[in-house]
Amino acid sequence: MFRLLAPLAAVSLLASSVGAPVAHAQNVSGDEQRAARKGVRDGKVLPLKEIERRVVPQMQAGGMEYLGPAYDPIAKAYRLKFIKNGKVTFVDIDAQSGQILSRSQ
Repeated sequence: MFRLLAPLAAVSLLASSVGAPVAHAQNVSGDEQRAARKGVRDGKVLPLKEIERRVVPQMQAGGMEYLGPAYDPIAKAYRLKFIKNGKVTFVDIDAQSGQILSRSQ
């Protein structure tokens, strides 16, 4: 019986220790989202939908799948994440002008 419970206990312990960073990541993401919304309201940055409308079709035309966005309030830049053939590509976009700043893998 102990042989069956030991792995279960180990998995439980691991899962509980992993939860803390995930919760922190969600808070950071929420802060980024609030900053982006404030920037849009203040007229300082373009809405994410506008950025996606400009960039996502270009990347999808190249066979890439869109995974999602992130926002950096300090740099005032969006980072869109794409994947193709198992390789992830990040596209950084100036949130004020909508210009692509860089692409990286």
